[in-house]
Amino acid sequence: MKHIAILGSTGSIGTSCCEVVAAHGSTMRIVALTTHGRWEDLAAQCWRFRPGLAVISDGDRRRDVAAGAFPPETEVRFGPDAVVEAASLPEAEVVVSGIVGAAGLRGAWAALEAGKRLAVANKETLVVAGPLVMELARRTGAELIPVDSEHSAIFQALAAGRRQDVRRIILTASGGPFRTWPAERLRSATPADALSHPTWQMGPKITVDSATMMNKALEVIEARWLFDLDASQIDVVVHPQSVVHSLVEFVDGSVLAQLSPPDMKLPIQYAITYPERRTGISPRLDFQTAFALDFSPPDPERFPALSLGFEVARRGGGSGAVLNAANEVAVARFLGGSLSFPDIARACREVLDCHQFNPAPTLAELIQLDAWAREEMQRWKPSS
Repeated sequence: MKHIAILGSTGSIGTSCCEVVAAHGSTMRIVALTTHGRWEDLAAQCWRFRPGLAVISDGDRRRDVAAGAFPPETEVRFGPDAVVEAASLPEAEVVVSGIVGAAGLRGAWAALEAGKRLAVANKETLVVAGPLVMELARRTGAELIPVDSEHSAIFQALAAGRRQDVRRIILTASGGPFRTWPAERLRSATPADALSHPTWQMGPKITVDSATMMNKALEVIEARWLFDLDASQIDVVVHPQSVVHSLVEFVDGSVLAQLSPPDMKLPIQYAITYPERRTGISPRLDFQTAFALDFSPPDPERFPALSLGFEVARRGGGSGAVLNAANEVAVARFLGGSLSFPDIARACREVLDCHQFNPAPTLAELIQLDAWAREEMQRWKPSS
């Protein structure tokens, strides 16, 4: 029996994880669930799975929660400190980190400090604090298993060879809704356009990141730390079908890939059950029906955000915290109508360029850089 805590259970990763647990009820049990503010959805999950702990990190929601909304066996806690408690519960063997953005770092850190298996879907944890996170896992004996489909694919393909024989990894990108748009047309792209992803169903922030390819920039940084690679060993290719989730090339020229229909339940389940594989509930590829797989290099003019990821992967230090924070605010401003679509990458470039580079920041210093970058991005104005 695997006892699981899900951080961010009402988001897209969290709800997919709940489906996985429901399908494996005889071998998986949820012991804690958390949300930021969607307490009604959290309550419904608690009635279904009966965890011992439910957390609403937005403490202001306390006044909204009706008496009897949660089952009697579920203790309801409020505030961000309670997320840390959920991540470090003694009975939780696996912690699924599905909280979007830098907000997910604190819970992920607590799980690693407690020596848990961390199924990490929150790429920002490694983008912001990659070296510190990996060192913490080594020190406590915690396991860090990727849930991002691309990093899960690499994790699986790496099992076929020795790490010293890896030449490079290739992250696949769908290209998002603007894969075929001319660069000049992007100036008129609306939030509705950016949220119309052709293959994946995700939350709004991640969907916009896919449209800018900032998600791939962040995944480059994540892969650099997660797999202990040099930035020069990481490539990106556009693959609109989202069937090949990533590839590993070995020094002899062999290229190994992991393929499956685009569905997050497969990498979530694998992160929970690793090294075992169990019958899954994700859709299967149908090789009796003809289909094609296309690959092309990304267009740097259409996707300028991608170069930022490679730059940060090379530089390290506090640059990941700055880029991630700046992007989170820029995406929110785009969705709110105060930035154009091309302004997202342009503004992130300028904030990254003007930060005071620190090659080896502490966690406290990374948090300060995060706050600084958010303030800078809130103040940023497009040049006339």
